[in-house]
Parts: sequence; C-alpha cells; structure tokens
Amino acid sequence: MQHSKTLDTIVGLFVAIAIAALFFLAMQVSNLGSFVGEEGYVIKARFENSGGLKVRSPVSMAGVTIGRVSAIYFDTETFESVVEMRIESQYDMLPDDTSASILTAGLLGEKYLGLEAGGSPDYLAEGSELDITQSALILEEIIGKFLFSKAEEGE
Repeated sequence: MQHSKTLDTIVGLFVAIAIAALFFLAMQVSNLGSFVGEEGYVIKARFENSGGLKVRSPVSMAGVTIGRVSAIYFDTETFESVVEMRIESQYDMLPDDTSASILTAGLLGEKYLGLEAGGSPDYLAEGSELDITQSALILEEIIGKFLFSKAEEGE
C-alpha cells in the first residue's frame, strides 16, 4: 500500500484534534475548564467541617454555577473551616441572608457549595460573610451515631 503526503497529513490532523478533544474533556471533568478571573466579588462562609470541599469546587444556586471556591483555611481562634468563594459579578444581587450548604454531586461524591437565597432587601458585597451554613454530612459520623444509639437501646 502506498502512503501519500495527503493521507499522512489527514491522519496527523485527526490525531491532533483527538488529543485536543481529550484535553478539553479532562479540563471540564476536573473543574479546570472554566477559569474564573478577577471579575466578581469574594464572600466567606464558616463551617464546622468542610469535608471534601476543594479549591475550585463549584458554587451553585438553583442548579446554576455562579462562582468557584477560591480558598479554604482553618481559623485557629474559632476552630472552624473558612471557605472563601468568588461569585461572578453578574450575580451581584444576592440577599445578605443567603445560606450556604456543602452538598454532594453524583455517584463519585464530588462536593460543591450550594447557596440558597434569603429574603433580605440588602445584598452581599465584597468581603461579606454568610451567617447561615450547613456543614458537609460525613457518612462515618452518621453511622457511628446510629450504632451508638442502638447500643444504648440494647442496655
């Protein structure tokens, strides 16, 4: 079989497109596909346990991604996890009594931050802190509490 330069070029182009498509897919799956720049504003929320939440995890409201987690650190004074999130600037009318919960998406257990709007006429701004939060549910803790309560009933 004779190889031509045209055939080699077409095969090479096809392989390059396939590699680019795989790279794009990997970026989308790993939450690196959409880059949130310096646009928007940063707000904070405190949790007793931020179990499994990571930097760049999505922040969503009503099923729509409105931002990303920008930092997670431990507050040594209150012994809580502080989560900073950058909210896109187009979502600048979130009530200041908005609540935050750490939720699980899908079968793989990816954590994300879910926001639920309150009813306040005042809005969140740069540096605001959410007062109403719900920490991540830890399966081991739930099972431990269940087993402990069953052991107490048996006595």
